[in-house]
Amino acid sequence: MVNDSPVHSARAPEPVGHYPHARRVGNLLFLSGIGPRARGSSQIPGVTLNAEGRVIAYDIETQCRSVFANVRAVLEDAGARWEDLVDVTVYLTHMAEDFATYNRLWAEHFATDPPCRTTLGIDSLPTPIAIELKCIAVVADR
Repeated sequence: MVNDSPVHSARAPEPVGHYPHARRVGNLLFLSGIGPRARGSSQIPGVTLNAEGRVIAYDIETQCRSVFANVRAVLEDAGARWEDLVDVTVYLTHMAEDFATYNRLWAEHFATDPPCRTTLGIDSLPTPIAIELKCIAVVADR
């Protein structure tokens, strides 16, 4: 039997379904998909919705910075650090329009020794966000 434990962050936005923010298995930490939502509300930084809840404007830079902060919160609450990330899968809903900005911000946040990365263009995510990250980190015994 594998010894694992779920991680629930008090600082990251609440999951939109029945799952933990992350699960630690041995020294590996697997994060569920993390988006740029704000904790305790349905607010999405950098998104303007109309009365029907449809996106009428969004700022990918604001969303990127928010999602990176949310990932960092989950990592820290699980006993890991940003530098412990080893693999990141990124989902963008507007690849052609947003990749250059996202890629620039990625380089800023990972100035040296970046993790492996896969970036996918997809049609939509469960909430009206334009980016989501799925991460794996190695948690050192400290």
